[in-house]
Amino acid sequence: MRTTIDFAGRLVVPKSVRDAMGLPAGKVVDVVFTDGRIEIESAPADVSVDVSGDLPRIVPADELPALSDDDVRNASEATRR
Repeated sequence: MRTTIDFAGRLVVPKSVRDAMGLPAGKVVDVVFTDGRIEIESAPADVSVDVSGDLPRIVPADELPALSDDDVRNASEATRR
């Protein structure tokens, strides 16, 4: 798939690719140049670990969207393949 880079250096990521990666507008991504290739990955959320209770828990720095039952089911099934 071909795309363009504008005069400001912005790369147009086709909608089909954004959809496949689950990248909505405004999503932060990591971009690296490795072995002659540009790689784009969804940036991990900033989190901290709260150990004040009986069990440690991961706490996101910012509000994250809730996962639907389908999201959880699909992620669980994908790890079993």
